[in-house]
Amino acid sequence: MNKTELIEATAAEADISKAAAGRALDAILGAIVKAVAKGDSVTLIGFGAFKSSKRAARTGRNPQTGKELKIAATTVPRFTAALVSRPQLRVRKLPRGNNDLKSQA
Repeated sequence: MNKTELIEATAAEADISKAAAGRALDAILGAIVKAVAKGDSVTLIGFGAFKSSKRAARTGRNPQTGKELKIAATTVPRFTAALVSRPQLRVRKLPRGNNDLKSQA
């Protein structure tokens, strides 16, 4: 699902216009990004938590030349799914050679 599809689903579920749903989604995402950028965490009970995490400096390799290079330390965003939502988010593996989801339902 992409952003447009999420806006359409939200508008239909909440019985509001797509424009209003789009503004609401942008406001929510903006608030999450600002909070995580400041170092705060955002927890949505039953869904999950967004937070920032420090990644240590490390040594990597250029895949074309094999030459080692230093990768600087950085801060990255992280999302952790709530325990309640994890079973709902699991994707069932299909048997080999069968790519048809409908036949597995």
